[in-house]
Amino acid sequence: MSTDPVSTIRTVTVVGAGYMGGGIAQVLAMAGLPVRIADVSVEAADAALERILGEARASEDQGLVPAGSADAVASHLTAGQSIEEAVAEADFIEEAVFEVPDVKHEVLGRISAAARPEAIIGTNTSTIPVRVLAPAVSHPERFLTVHFSNPMPFIPGVELVAGDATTQGAIDAVKDLLARADCEGAQVADTPGMVLNRLQYALLKEATSVVEEGVATVDDVDTIVRTTFGFRLGFFGPFAIADQAGLDVYANCFSTFEEAYGERLATPQLLKDAAAEDRKGLKNGKGLVEDYDDETRAELIAYRNKAYARMRDVLREVGPAPRGTRRGQD
Repeated sequence: MSTDPVSTIRTVTVVGAGYMGGGIAQVLAMAGLPVRIADVSVEAADAALERILGEARASEDQGLVPAGSADAVASHLTAGQSIEEAVAEADFIEEAVFEVPDVKHEVLGRISAAARPEAIIGTNTSTIPVRVLAPAVSHPERFLTVHFSNPMPFIPGVELVAGDATTQGAIDAVKDLLARADCEGAQVADTPGMVLNRLQYALLKEATSVVEEGVATVDDVDTIVRTTFGFRLGFFGPFAIADQAGLDVYANCFSTFEEAYGERLATPQLLKDAAAEDRKGLKNGKGLVEDYDDETRAELIAYRNKAYARMRDVLREVGPAPRGTRRGQD
């Protein structure tokens, strides 16, 4: 018998108080939510609490989070209970244990047996499909992947993956929770790698090919990525960037790539369709992300220019990343 999940999440438990789970707990506690952490033992959870409080204080002292954040974490984050005790009254439980299916199955089984039937249960995984883990959970309509990224609390994006039984209400409640914690959830399909890692690994694969072919060094590839298109990615995704550059330009460039590299870099059907519909992005107001009138186009360009200028200021302020000894260099 199905049970409707809670519509508004007011209390949270994070099971698995390592650096990932601790970061998740810290972010939600900073947002003013009562959060409990639980781990393999009460002693482990208590030790993790002390570590998290210290990390929160250090982040505030370094100016990395707003003033008062550490006090908010200290006021809203607790430990001292077993897994079963910690999840018993929570509206939302986020499982963040080892990325091993058998381990997650065991922990999720304990969580779902002790939690209220309407409590929403999330799993923090970047690789294991929901369909593999859902059998461990009673009332699977309240179960989904809620994939945060490391290091928390500095990465705001969260992947959400519904299972076959997951209700839209559960997804909406988690999205609302994330918004209150100054995070942003995006729902994706239950496929290997989801979206984050599929894109991240595709870039790494092409980057390694560039190095292996002798086109550029590891160092030069990293320089190009972080100072050119990677520079834009903090503000725009690939479709928004394509709209700004010109969809016709992208389609023409893909023709060159396809001739040189074959099917691996063939023109995507989405761009072929855009060309057939005379969609050129900002150029003619018809894009992949949206359509643009003159006012929106002007506002977007002004925002883009301001964003990139501020990004350069930030990079000048923080300076280059620390460097060790580069391979192959004296």
